[in-house]
Amino acid sequence: MNHLLRLTLLGVGAMNSPRFAPAGLLLGCPGHRVAFDGGPGAEPPPGRLDAWLVTDEQAELRSELRRRAATRGVSPRAGDLELGGVRVRCCPVAHTSHPAYGYRIEAGALVVAWAPEFWEFPRWAAQADLMFAEAAAWDRPIRFRGGVGGHMCVRTVSEQAVRYGVRRLVYAHIGRPTLRAIDAGLKPPAGEWGVEGRTYTLRWDDSLPWDERGADARSTASPRRGR
Repeated sequence: MNHLLRLTLLGVGAMNSPRFAPAGLLLGCPGHRVAFDGGPGAEPPPGRLDAWLVTDEQAELRSELRRRAATRGVSPRAGDLELGGVRVRCCPVAHTSHPAYGYRIEAGALVVAWAPEFWEFPRWAAQADLMFAEAAAWDRPIRFRGGVGGHMCVRTVSEQAVRYGVRRLVYAHIGRPTLRAIDAGLKPPAGEWGVEGRTYTLRWDDSLPWDERGADARSTASPRRGR
């Protein structure tokens, strides 16, 4: 049976963005809704939430997220989730000195990756049908003080996404260096800028689990080109 998976960007900004709300996502599938990250200006719309998942339990916005999630009857956390035929897997990413994560959403033969911050491209996002990715830096990575991680730059994210067969790449954590590139009319080699409030809808068939999908047929797939 065919179902729809709806993914709405609540925000696409990096920390303290002068233009966008904090990067956040709302997952909607039959009978369920889950929020990922977000913050002030990037809250999920009214309605029941099954969970509010985060990629960094020690993030600067953690207190704000706790307050906002409490009003919805949930607590921000990192972890796996089963939603009927949709499985949400919490996967580690290399980003900073403490544990950080991304999420692999599997629905039938469909795979979506939510990975707004990372220093190394997460291999678990390989062959994703849709990936929401890091974009804090434009053409040079941002290295954290002490050499304990940082942010991969858009140009490298683009190259790695092509290498790992991501079919559609959406930049969803846009930082100041990338804003300057956007304002200068520059475009990434592959992928597209995320748009706050935009819903990305994908159809999936619950008769075919992801691990039965032919990977070889998709090994040369490339993300949507910049525009």
